[in-house]
Amino acid sequence: MGKAPSSRSVHPKLAVTLGDPRGIGPEVVPKALATLAPDLPEESVLVLGPEGSDPALAPYESVGVWDGTEAGAGKVTVDAIRKGVDLALRGEIGAIVTGPSHKPAIQAAGWRVPGQTELLQQLSRVEAVGMLMCAERTRVGGPLRVLLATTHIPLKSLFEHLTPDLLLQQARLLSSALSEDWGFTDPRIGICAVNPHASDGGLFGTEEAELLRPVVDQLNRENLSVEGPLPADTIFRRALDGKLDAVVAPYHDVGMAAFKSVSFGTGVNVTLGLPFIRTSPDHGTAFDIAGTGRADPTSTREAILLAARLAHQRFDTQIGQR
Repeated sequence: MGKAPSSRSVHPKLAVTLGDPRGIGPEVVPKALATLAPDLPEESVLVLGPEGSDPALAPYESVGVWDGTEAGAGKVTVDAIRKGVDLALRGEIGAIVTGPSHKPAIQAAGWRVPGQTELLQQLSRVEAVGMLMCAERTRVGGPLRVLLATTHIPLKSLFEHLTPDLLLQQARLLSSALSEDWGFTDPRIGICAVNPHASDGGLFGTEEAELLRPVVDQLNRENLSVEGPLPADTIFRRALDGKLDAVVAPYHDVGMAAFKSVSFGTGVNVTLGLPFIRTSPDHGTAFDIAGTGRADPTSTREAILLAARLAHQRFDTQIGQR
């Protein structure tokens, strides 16, 4: 049975980017940092963003001037991430927390990537990454960790992307992260089915028998603790009850619907497979409320705390601590 590590009070240094300057990132980051002062020493955090946005709550480094355009917003968003990645790859920080970005702005700045996850993969030059949605506390109590095997694709093209190789890759990334970063000794992973009732022995499809079951068998042969395929209407309850440490969801909405139902506002997006820790809040730029003072910093606060915890777990002997 997997066992999570106890919380620690000492953390390695991490960088926090403000995200798109037009969104709520420049508001929620200072709010989150203000609440974290007792738990996170000021010198443990470096904030990265455009000139003129210094929250004055931690060391700040400007990555340039925002020129007021969408492309310019994308440029300073990316430049902050690039700076954070550079520091991480040089071993100067253990984690990056990225503020909410606007995908069209990033593309307007010349980066043809679907989002920050793929941008980080490209900048870090790693072969594979995984998108793990994590809530260490939920509305029903227990934690929920959901890896999205496929992300932003149309449902009609799911089986062009959901292959045995992809599922094996993602489950291995997940198991490694749960062991290395969370400290689980024998992480228990559930593979979520695609069809209703996991197809009920083939009554509602063949994907469970032909695609998912062989993947589970292979992972078990590798001595990973993997169950499934388990029906979507029960697997998340099993995780919330503590019977699974994480779930692999076959497509975006089956995972996100369950995840946000129990964790909206407290969830964290964790990128697996990088040579450093990366987290971000589970919400977007919220342009409609930016500048009104109404943005909730809870998810950003959780992202910073989780990044610090995971970085300390992974880099315990490599990153200087207070």
